[in-house]
Amino acid sequence: MRLLGPAEIRTLADKLDLRPTKKLGQNFVIDGGTVRRIVRVADLTPDDVVIEVGPGLGSLTLALLPSASHVVAVEIDPVLAAQLPITVGERGLSDRLTVVRADAMKVTPGDLRGHTPTALVANLPYNVAVPVVLHLLEALPSLRKGLVMVQSEVADRLAAGPGSKVYGVPSVKAAWYADVRRAGPVGRTVFWPVPNVDSGLVSLTRREPPATTASRKEVFEVIDAAFAQRRKTLRAALSTWAGSAAGAEQALRAAGVEPSTRGEQLDVEAFARIAEARP
Repeated sequence: MRLLGPAEIRTLADKLDLRPTKKLGQNFVIDGGTVRRIVRVADLTPDDVVIEVGPGLGSLTLALLPSASHVVAVEIDPVLAAQLPITVGERGLSDRLTVVRADAMKVTPGDLRGHTPTALVANLPYNVAVPVVLHLLEALPSLRKGLVMVQSEVADRLAAGPGSKVYGVPSVKAAWYADVRRAGPVGRTVFWPVPNVDSGLVSLTRREPPATTASRKEVFEVIDAAFAQRRKTLRAALSTWAGSAAGAEQALRAAGVEPSTRGEQLDVEAFARIAEARP
């Protein structure tokens, strides 16, 4: 597959009168080695149907197409969404691509034109990376795995475990759906325009959520409350959620959690037990 190089990307951008915008988090990958590495680490099989968010000019899309059964590219920018099938068609793999012009934060299975994605592989816009990942894991239960490129600090937060300084709401909510780990760093110079931060790869492997009688919404409410005031003990942080500090203590003790504990010390299973024990 002939990939897009720096010169071709700039030529395409000029043709489309494209000026990458910060609002849409547009930083295009211009390095062929990087997109090949992403596809390799994603560990795709010929049967995989990939959902790619924010394909941009198609750098990663072109590397994905030969390695999967199909790629569903979700692009919010109408100019880029119109150009991508042309770029792919010039390389003879149009039958493997479906472009969906939509906001990835609102995508549902019904938007994907009959395709059932099994893998998420994407260079995600920095400003919406976490909500996009969480939304797609919830909305598309067929997703079994993923590899996303995000801002390095976001990668750290998504993959953090209990006790880490950067462990927080994204870490716990992602763990509800998947085993999450860092899968390597990505330097700034592989992008155009060059961002002022480094990036990182995050690997996701779907797992069953904790066994609990509480709903996902109920568990996520506890997580949000626990981290809204990080420095407070859970007895204090969950007092509004539970109706009182005494109610919070009762729920925590029922869940086997010491009330003086802070949210960053608990795993997702513990938050599920707390949600079950709400007074």
